[in-house]
Amino acid sequence: MADLPRPGSRSRTSSAAVAALLAAALAAVPGGPAHAFTGGNHEAVTRAALPWEPVTLTAMADARSGAVNANDRPPYFDIGPLHCDNADYLAPRYARAYPRTRDEATTELLACIRTSVARFRAAVRAADGLVDAEGRVRADQSDLSAPCTWSETSDRAKCAVLEQLGRGWHPIEDFYSHSNWTDRAAPGPVSVDNPPGLGRTAPAPFLDIRRYSAMEDADWTRDARAHIPADLTTGCYPDFDSTGVKPADCDGRVPHDRVLNKDTAARARSTADDNFGHATAGATAEITRQWNDFEAELLSTYPDHDRGARMICALTHDDPAAACPDDLRK
Repeated sequence: MADLPRPGSRSRTSSAAVAALLAAALAAVPGGPAHAFTGGNHEAVTRAALPWEPVTLTAMADARSGAVNANDRPPYFDIGPLHCDNADYLAPRYARAYPRTRDEATTELLACIRTSVARFRAAVRAADGLVDAEGRVRADQSDLSAPCTWSETSDRAKCAVLEQLGRGWHPIEDFYSHSNWTDRAAPGPVSVDNPPGLGRTAPAPFLDIRRYSAMEDADWTRDARAHIPADLTTGCYPDFDSTGVKPADCDGRVPHDRVLNKDTAARARSTADDNFGHATAGATAEITRQWNDFEAELLSTYPDHDRGARMICALTHDDPAAACPDDLRK
Protein backbone atom coordinates (compact mmCIF):
# COMPACT_ATOMS: atom_id res chain seq x y z
CA MET A 1 0.00 0.00 0.00
CA ALA A 2 1.54 3.31 -1.09
CA ASP A 3 2.42 5.75 1.67
CA LEU A 4 2.54 9.53 1.67
CA PRO A 5 5.13 10.29 4.34
CA ARG A 6 5.00 13.59 6.16
CA PRO A 7 8.19 15.68 6.03
CA GLY A 8 10.72 14.81 8.69
CA SER A 9 11.45 18.41 9.64
CA ARG A 10 8.75 20.78 10.77
CA SER A 11 8.31 24.17 9.11
CA ARG A 12 8.79 27.41 11.04
CA THR A 13 5.56 28.99 9.95
CA SER A 14 4.66 32.01 12.08
CA SER A 15 1.55 32.03 14.27
CA ALA A 16 0.13 34.86 12.16
CA ALA A 17 0.61 32.84 8.98
CA VAL A 18 -1.00 29.81 10.62
CA ALA A 19 -3.96 31.89 11.72
CA ALA A 20 -4.35 33.24 8.19
CA LEU A 21 -4.18 29.77 6.65
CA LEU A 22 -6.63 28.32 9.14
CA ALA A 23 -8.99 31.24 8.58
CA ALA A 24 -8.83 30.57 4.85
CA ALA A 25 -9.50 26.89 5.42
CA LEU A 26 -12.49 27.67 7.59
CA ALA A 27 -13.85 30.23 5.14
CA ALA A 28 -13.29 27.76 2.26
CA VAL A 29 -14.32 30.15 -0.47
CA PRO A 30 -14.41 28.12 -3.72
CA GLY A 31 -12.68 29.49 -6.80
CA GLY A 32 -11.18 32.28 -5.01
CA PRO A 33 2.23 14.81 8.44
CA ALA A 34 3.13 11.14 8.67
CA HIS A 35 0.71 12.17 11.36
CA ALA A 36 -2.34 11.06 9.44
CA PHE A 37 -3.50 7.76 8.07
CA THR A 38 -0.93 7.12 5.34
CA GLY A 39 -1.99 8.17 1.86
CA GLY A 40 -2.59 4.50 1.11
CA ASN A 41 -4.89 4.10 4.09
CA HIS A 42 -6.82 7.25 3.23
CA GLU A 43 -7.16 5.80 -0.26
CA ALA A 44 -8.40 2.43 1.00
CA VAL A 45 -10.97 4.02 3.30
CA THR A 46 -12.23 6.41 0.63
CA ARG A 47 -12.45 3.79 -2.11
CA ALA A 48 -14.35 1.43 0.17
CA ALA A 49 -16.84 4.15 1.08
CA LEU A 50 -17.74 5.59 -2.34
CA PRO A 51 -19.67 3.91 -5.21
CA TRP A 52 -18.08 6.09 -7.90
CA GLU A 53 -16.72 5.31 -11.34
CA PRO A 54 -12.96 4.64 -11.46
CA VAL A 55 -11.43 7.82 -12.90
CA THR A 56 -13.45 10.05 -10.58
CA LEU A 57 -12.78 7.82 -7.60
CA THR A 58 -9.05 7.95 -8.29
CA ALA A 59 -9.17 11.75 -8.49
CA MET A 60 -10.65 11.74 -5.00
CA ALA A 61 -8.83 8.85 -3.35
CA ASP A 62 -5.39 8.32 -4.91
CA ALA A 63 -2.69 7.93 -2.26
CA ARG A 64 -0.42 10.61 -3.72
CA SER A 65 -2.57 12.84 -5.90
CA GLY A 66 -6.13 12.45 -4.61
CA ALA A 67 -8.19 15.27 -3.12
CA VAL A 68 -8.64 13.41 0.15
CA ASN A 69 -4.85 13.51 0.65
CA ALA A 70 -4.40 17.18 -0.25
CA ASN A 71 -4.27 18.22 3.43
CA ASP A 72 -1.10 16.17 3.87
CA ARG A 73 0.87 18.55 1.66
CA PRO A 74 2.46 21.86 2.63
CA PRO A 75 1.32 24.17 4.01
CA TYR A 76 -1.74 22.28 5.24
CA PHE A 77 0.14 19.41 6.91
CA ASP A 78 1.35 21.64 9.74
CA ILE A 79 -2.14 22.77 10.85
CA GLY A 80 -3.45 20.58 13.68
CA PRO A 81 -7.21 21.16 13.18
CA LEU A 82 -6.88 19.84 9.62
CA HIS A 83 -5.89 16.47 11.13
CA CYS A 84 -7.87 16.51 14.41
CA ASP A 85 -4.65 16.79 16.42
CA ASN A 86 -4.15 18.25 19.91
CA ALA A 87 -7.59 17.51 21.34
CA ASP A 88 -5.83 15.53 24.05
CA TYR A 89 -7.11 15.09 27.58
CA LEU A 90 -7.04 12.70 30.52
CA ALA A 91 -9.55 13.00 33.35
CA PRO A 92 -8.29 13.64 36.90
CA ARG A 93 -8.93 10.04 37.90
CA TYR A 94 -6.19 9.07 35.43
CA ALA A 95 -3.87 12.09 35.57
CA ARG A 96 -4.33 14.58 38.38
CA ALA A 97 -2.22 17.33 36.81
CA TYR A 98 -2.93 16.89 33.12
CA PRO A 99 -1.66 20.06 31.38
CA ARG A 100 -4.82 20.65 29.34
CA THR A 101 -8.44 20.95 30.44
CA ARG A 102 -11.40 19.16 28.95
CA ASP A 103 -12.58 22.48 27.57
CA GLU A 104 -9.25 23.14 25.83
CA ALA A 105 -9.32 19.69 24.26
CA THR A 106 -12.91 20.17 23.14
CA THR A 107 -12.04 23.53 21.60
CA GLU A 108 -9.44 21.82 19.38
CA LEU A 109 -11.89 19.12 18.33
CA LEU A 110 -14.49 21.77 17.48
CA ALA A 111 -11.88 23.53 15.34
CA CYS A 112 -11.36 20.28 13.46
CA ILE A 113 -15.10 19.83 12.92
CA ARG A 114 -15.40 23.45 11.83
CA THR A 115 -13.04 22.85 8.90
CA SER A 116 -15.30 20.06 7.63
CA VAL A 117 -18.46 22.14 8.07
CA ALA A 118 -16.89 24.97 6.06
CA ARG A 119 -15.75 22.59 3.32
CA PHE A 120 -19.21 21.01 3.11
CA ARG A 121 -20.84 24.40 2.63
CA ALA A 122 -18.27 25.31 -0.02
CA ALA A 123 -18.78 22.02 -1.89
CA VAL A 124 -22.53 22.64 -2.07
CA ARG A 125 -21.91 26.08 -3.53
CA ALA A 126 -19.33 24.81 -6.01
CA ALA A 127 -21.72 22.11 -7.26
CA ASP A 128 -23.91 24.84 -8.76
CA GLY A 129 -21.41 25.08 -11.62
CA LEU A 130 -21.82 21.44 -12.67
CA VAL A 131 -25.11 22.01 -14.50
CA ASP A 132 -26.77 24.91 -16.27
CA ALA A 133 -29.98 26.66 -15.20
CA GLU A 134 -32.08 24.07 -17.03
CA GLY A 135 -30.35 21.19 -15.31
CA ARG A 136 -28.15 20.08 -18.20
CA VAL A 137 -24.67 18.82 -17.36
CA ARG A 138 -21.95 21.25 -18.36
CA ALA A 139 -19.36 19.09 -20.12
CA ASP A 140 -16.60 21.69 -19.72
CA GLN A 141 -17.17 21.84 -15.95
CA SER A 142 -17.35 18.07 -15.33
CA ASP A 143 -14.51 16.85 -17.55
CA LEU A 144 -11.58 15.06 -15.90
CA SER A 145 -9.48 14.41 -19.00
CA ALA A 146 -6.89 16.76 -17.47
CA PRO A 147 -5.96 16.17 -13.82
CA CYS A 148 -7.38 18.42 -11.14
CA THR A 149 -4.93 20.53 -9.16
CA TRP A 150 -5.82 20.97 -5.51
CA SER A 151 -4.90 24.63 -5.26
CA GLU A 152 -8.25 26.15 -4.17
CA THR A 153 -8.46 27.86 -7.59
CA SER A 154 -9.88 25.20 -9.92
CA ASP A 155 -11.31 26.27 -13.26
CA ARG A 156 -13.71 23.30 -13.30
CA ALA A 157 -16.66 22.85 -10.96
CA LYS A 158 -16.13 19.10 -10.57
CA CYS A 159 -12.55 19.61 -9.43
CA ALA A 160 -13.71 22.33 -7.03
CA VAL A 161 -16.35 20.07 -5.47
CA LEU A 162 -13.93 17.14 -5.17
CA GLU A 163 -11.34 19.37 -3.52
CA GLN A 164 -13.78 20.78 -0.99
CA LEU A 165 -15.11 17.33 -0.14
CA GLY A 166 -11.65 15.77 0.01
CA ARG A 167 -10.22 18.45 2.25
CA GLY A 168 -13.29 18.18 4.48
CA TRP A 169 -13.19 14.40 4.66
CA HIS A 170 -9.49 14.18 5.46
CA PRO A 171 -9.80 15.39 9.09
CA ILE A 172 -12.88 13.19 9.55
CA GLU A 173 -10.90 10.12 8.52
CA ASP A 174 -8.00 11.28 10.69
CA PHE A 175 -10.33 11.60 13.67
CA TYR A 176 -10.85 7.83 13.70
CA SER A 177 -7.12 7.20 13.39
CA HIS A 178 -6.03 9.86 15.88
CA SER A 179 -8.64 9.45 18.61
CA ASN A 180 -9.74 6.78 21.07
CA TRP A 181 -13.33 6.77 19.71
CA THR A 182 -13.19 3.19 18.37
CA ASP A 183 -10.25 2.03 20.51
CA ARG A 184 -9.83 -0.57 23.16
CA ALA A 185 -7.04 0.30 25.61
CA ALA A 186 -4.05 -2.00 25.93
CA PRO A 187 -3.81 -4.15 29.08
CA GLY A 188 -2.55 -2.28 32.11
CA PRO A 189 -3.37 0.97 33.90
CA VAL A 190 -4.71 3.96 32.00
CA SER A 191 -2.12 6.73 31.64
CA VAL A 192 -0.74 9.20 29.10
CA ASP A 193 0.99 6.19 27.55
CA ASN A 194 -2.18 4.10 27.51
CA PRO A 195 -5.26 6.35 27.29
CA PRO A 196 -8.69 4.80 27.74
CA GLY A 197 -10.53 3.36 24.78
CA LEU A 198 -14.16 4.29 24.18
CA GLY A 199 -14.89 1.26 22.00
CA ARG A 200 -17.59 3.02 19.99
CA THR A 201 -18.89 1.35 16.84
CA ALA A 202 -21.39 3.97 15.64
CA PRO A 203 -20.37 7.11 13.74
CA ALA A 204 -19.54 10.03 16.01
CA PRO A 205 -22.69 12.15 16.60
CA PHE A 206 -20.63 15.36 16.65
CA LEU A 207 -19.58 14.73 13.03
CA ASP A 208 -23.09 15.44 11.76
CA ILE A 209 -21.62 17.78 9.17
CA ARG A 210 -24.67 18.23 6.95
CA ARG A 211 -26.94 19.20 9.85
CA TYR A 212 -24.31 21.50 11.30
CA SER A 213 -23.80 23.19 7.93
CA ALA A 214 -27.37 24.53 8.10
CA MET A 215 -26.94 25.88 11.64
CA GLU A 216 -25.36 29.01 13.06
CA ASP A 217 -21.85 28.27 14.29
CA ALA A 218 -22.73 29.02 17.91
CA ASP A 219 -25.64 26.58 17.73
CA TRP A 220 -23.85 23.66 16.17
CA THR A 221 -20.80 24.05 18.41
CA ARG A 222 -23.13 23.93 21.42
CA ASP A 223 -24.72 20.77 20.05
CA ALA A 224 -21.39 19.14 19.24
CA ARG A 225 -19.94 20.00 22.63
CA ALA A 226 -22.85 18.22 24.33
CA HIS A 227 -22.06 15.00 22.41
CA ILE A 228 -18.31 14.85 23.14
CA PRO A 229 -17.58 12.24 25.84
CA ALA A 230 -15.50 13.32 28.82
CA ASP A 231 -12.89 10.63 28.10
CA LEU A 232 -12.50 11.37 24.39
CA THR A 233 -8.95 12.24 23.40
CA THR A 234 -6.88 12.64 20.29
CA GLY A 235 -3.08 12.88 20.46
CA CYS A 236 -0.72 15.78 20.99
CA TYR A 237 1.39 16.49 17.91
CA PRO A 238 3.90 19.32 17.45
CA ASP A 239 1.92 21.19 14.83
CA PHE A 240 -0.03 24.42 15.17
CA ASP A 241 -3.26 24.27 17.16
CA SER A 242 -6.29 26.46 16.52
CA THR A 243 -4.74 29.36 18.45
CA GLY A 244 -1.51 29.32 16.41
CA VAL A 245 0.51 27.69 19.21
CA LYS A 246 2.95 24.95 18.26
CA PRO A 247 4.15 22.86 21.25
CA ALA A 248 7.86 22.18 21.34
CA ASP A 249 7.10 18.66 22.51
CA CYS A 250 4.29 16.65 24.06
CA ASP A 251 5.84 15.91 27.43
CA GLY A 252 3.17 15.03 29.97
CA ARG A 253 0.45 14.83 27.31
CA VAL A 254 -1.09 11.90 25.42
CA PRO A 255 1.30 11.72 22.47
CA HIS A 256 0.20 11.08 18.94
CA ASP A 257 3.40 9.56 17.59
CA ARG A 258 4.30 6.76 19.96
CA VAL A 259 0.97 6.08 21.67
CA LEU A 260 -2.43 6.96 20.25
CA ASN A 261 -2.28 7.06 16.47
CA LYS A 262 -3.33 4.17 14.28
CA ASP A 263 -1.91 5.60 11.06
CA THR A 264 -0.51 2.22 10.08
CA ALA A 265 -1.34 -1.33 11.14
CA ALA A 266 2.10 -1.65 12.77
CA ARG A 267 1.61 1.10 15.36
CA ALA A 268 1.47 -0.10 18.96
CA ARG A 269 -2.05 1.19 19.52
CA SER A 270 -3.14 -0.41 16.23
CA THR A 271 -2.27 -3.91 17.39
CA ALA A 272 -4.22 -3.75 20.68
CA ASP A 273 -7.51 -5.60 20.07
CA ASP A 274 -7.36 -4.78 16.32
CA ASN A 275 -7.69 -1.05 16.93
CA PHE A 276 -6.41 -0.40 13.40
CA GLY A 277 -9.30 -2.45 12.00
CA HIS A 278 -11.78 -0.64 14.23
CA ALA A 279 -10.46 2.78 13.15
CA THR A 280 -10.52 1.85 9.47
CA ALA A 281 -14.05 0.46 9.70
CA GLY A 282 -15.22 3.55 11.58
CA ALA A 283 -13.69 5.94 9.05
CA THR A 284 -15.16 3.99 6.13
CA ALA A 285 -18.67 4.01 7.59
CA GLU A 286 -18.28 7.71 8.35
CA ILE A 287 -17.31 8.67 4.79
CA THR A 288 -20.24 6.64 3.48
CA ARG A 289 -22.48 8.69 5.77
CA GLN A 290 -20.84 11.94 4.68
CA TRP A 291 -21.33 11.18 0.98
CA ASN A 292 -24.96 10.12 1.50
CA ASP A 293 -25.56 13.36 3.40
CA PHE A 294 -23.94 15.40 0.65
CA GLU A 295 -26.18 13.72 -1.94
CA ALA A 296 -29.22 14.56 0.18
CA GLU A 297 -28.10 18.16 0.52
CA LEU A 298 -27.70 18.58 -3.25
CA LEU A 299 -31.18 17.17 -3.85
CA SER A 300 -32.61 19.54 -1.24
CA THR A 301 -30.68 22.64 -2.31
CA TYR A 302 -31.10 22.23 -6.06
CA PRO A 303 -34.54 20.65 -6.70
CA ASP A 304 -35.50 22.58 -9.85
CA HIS A 305 -35.13 20.75 -13.18
CA ASP A 306 -33.59 17.78 -11.34
CA ARG A 307 -30.43 19.86 -10.98
CA GLY A 308 -29.38 18.19 -7.74
CA ALA A 309 -29.84 14.70 -9.14
CA ARG A 310 -27.81 15.60 -12.21
CA MET A 311 -25.06 17.11 -10.06
CA ILE A 312 -24.78 13.79 -8.23
CA CYS A 313 -24.62 11.98 -11.56
CA ALA A 314 -21.90 14.35 -12.77
CA LEU A 315 -19.86 13.83 -9.61
CA THR A 316 -19.99 10.04 -9.66
CA HIS A 317 -19.54 9.31 -13.38
CA ASP A 318 -16.39 9.59 -15.47
CA ASP A 319 -18.19 10.86 -18.60
CA PRO A 320 -21.15 12.82 -17.22
CA ALA A 321 -22.10 14.40 -20.53
CA ALA A 322 -22.87 10.90 -21.86
CA ALA A 323 -23.95 9.20 -18.63
CA CYS A 324 -26.33 11.84 -17.28
CA PRO A 325 -29.28 12.38 -19.66
CA ASP A 326 -31.32 15.55 -19.63
CA ASP A 327 -34.12 13.58 -18.01
CA LEU A 328 -32.74 11.23 -15.36
CA ARG A 329 -36.11 9.51 -15.12
CA LYS A 330 -35.61 7.87 -18.52
